[in-house]
Amino acid sequence: MTSRWAVLLAALLAGCATWPPPPHPDAFSFAVLGDTPYNEREERELAAMIGRINREPLAFVVHVGDFSGEACSDALYTKRRAQFDTFERPVVYTPGDNEWTDCRRDYMGSFDPLERLARLRQVFFAEPRSLGATTMPTAMQTQCSAPPPAGCGCAYPENRAWEHGGVAFVTLNVSGSDNNVGFDAASDAEARCRDAANAQWLERAVTTAASPGMRALVIAMQANPWIAKKPGVFAPLLAQVEAAHARLRKPILFVHGDSHTYRVDTPFAAPITRLETYGSPFVGWVKVTVDPARPDLFFFEPRLRAIVVPQ
Repeated sequence: MTSRWAVLLAALLAGCATWPPPPHPDAFSFAVLGDTPYNEREERELAAMIGRINREPLAFVVHVGDFSGEACSDALYTKRRAQFDTFERPVVYTPGDNEWTDCRRDYMGSFDPLERLARLRQVFFAEPRSLGATTMPTAMQTQCSAPPPAGCGCAYPENRAWEHGGVAFVTLNVSGSDNNVGFDAASDAEARCRDAANAQWLERAVTTAASPGMRALVIAMQANPWIAKKPGVFAPLLAQVEAAHARLRKPILFVHGDSHTYRVDTPFAAPITRLETYGSPFVGWVKVTVDPARPDLFFFEPRLRAIVVPQ
């Protein structure tokens, strides 16, 4: 063997020595997106992005809310529901502020937010299955696991839970614009009841994640709880998430949108990973792979194409 080929072979063997190991047999991937589209350009880019996502080997898609920047009309809800159903994989969607809490604003149509939330439930959350061309069963919150606060009910069908590959997933209706707090008495009462329901639903998910054989917990919602204008709005939720980590001693992935900035970091006091997905003007998504062969379990691949601005 010539010295040239010996050097090449040595280089190849060195490369093989650092090649990543094959994924665990239980590894799987899912998509996270949200906070788009807000205009015609983003509408076109979203349609193309759905096509790209459909070509990926994914288990399901999670949409963390804010699917428009226009008026909160029934026609918009119907349009988005049809668009969600063009995803070939199951889609689990949790509402964002642009779909209901911000609908009171003039440029969003001056709607009653509570009426819009009721309509969202009719269009997107009437059945205990996901959205998408292929659906999957999900648990939805229709019963209380503990007595609710006075004046509150237990019908929060937008809150969903499911399991996949030893991971417990849960969505919570926690939206931006301070979670609908501080606008009027009716909104404050609604938020108080929903917060109590969210706490019960999250506790249910933590109990599931604590079961033998479960590897992790993934929590998804719309609001970025670190940018509240009203101090303390999200404090009880964040405290509950940190308490869950202390109890589980398993990985927790906390997923949200709202502030339109892709990031993976650890803003909690506990070692809990936060993922925020892209948002307008960026039309992108994040591929999350759950691989038990990895010491950190979760692997993130941001998927974003450059914005093309017409000249």
